[in-house]
Amino acid sequence: MTAFRVGLSGDFFRTDGSPCFPEFDLTRLRERTGLELVILDPDARITAAQTADLDALILLLPKVTEESFHRNGRLAVIARFGVGYDNVDVAACSARDVALAITPDGVRRPVAVSILTLLLALTGKLLLKDVLARRGPEGWAEKTRHNGVGLVGRTLGSLGIGNIGAELFRLARPLDMRFVAHDPYADAGLAAELGVELIGLEDLFRRADVLCINCPLNERTRYIVNAERLALMKPSAYLINTARGPIIDQSALIDTLRARRIAGAGLDVLEQEPPRADDPVLALDNVIVTPHALCWTDQLFAGNGASDVRAVLRVMAGEVPDGIVNGEVRERPGWRAKLAAYRRRFAGDLM
Repeated sequence: MTAFRVGLSGDFFRTDGSPCFPEFDLTRLRERTGLELVILDPDARITAAQTADLDALILLLPKVTEESFHRNGRLAVIARFGVGYDNVDVAACSARDVALAITPDGVRRPVAVSILTLLLALTGKLLLKDVLARRGPEGWAEKTRHNGVGLVGRTLGSLGIGNIGAELFRLARPLDMRFVAHDPYADAGLAAELGVELIGLEDLFRRADVLCINCPLNERTRYIVNAERLALMKPSAYLINTARGPIIDQSALIDTLRARRIAGAGLDVLEQEPPRADDPVLALDNVIVTPHALCWTDQLFAGNGASDVRAVLRVMAGEVPDGIVNGEVRERPGWRAKLAAYRRRFAGDLM
């Protein structure tokens, strides 16, 4: 019987072969009878030659395009390590009868905590006060000029109230802020349960004292935060983005920050990653920048890894995994045939 072959993109490992994320526990895959685990060569793009003999691919950062799928059609699932999937051609996955699964359970709390970290650092002027403290008596003498912003009664806004946006509001409850959000796909019942007022897009920019970006990057959301909408924000407001850089027109944001038309920003993501050393956003003193890694914790990697392992083993068992992005694949005869074949070959309870 041919083994169920699972490939890991090469960027899960360093050049010396050691794992980048030791918390990603591969034990269940390595010990599963009938399953073979293979490490792909590191590359910026997954190739058809790499997927030719794979049933499943666990993917970190390489791009998956239409050319990534071998014509033999063997691949059945791509398990993305995280919730962003702008590096994957979703339509091509569906056309090739491949399910794309992401890991909402793994990222929900770590990303929400990272947003809260930026919120508290910005409103508390943490970086500035660190600089003052390191200047000794001269700096300490200036501390009364740099009071932070109290949060009670202020308005926390979110562009998106899905997996991460909802968790942010849960964590922020003790802060006694007002909650507003814009999301055309919002669950009104969930919003009511969380105490979130659903409002229009422009209204969100006008009302939020802290505005957080919690939506995916796609053609509808690219540059949704533009010069016109930034101009609607209060001069005292803060903008936080931990989602994807191109959701914000970064040039417009830089102009806004330079002119002090908003109080500041917290950016874990940028339009170009990594940025050039002379990127003007890095020279601003009213922005906190982190390298698309603020949520990277031992628990994040353990959670993402566990979700990907579950997805792969469900497909091996001929079952539908959680977290499927391209839901239409469920009804495609080709994908259903793959699941049926796995059920026949790998009988037994894998979970």
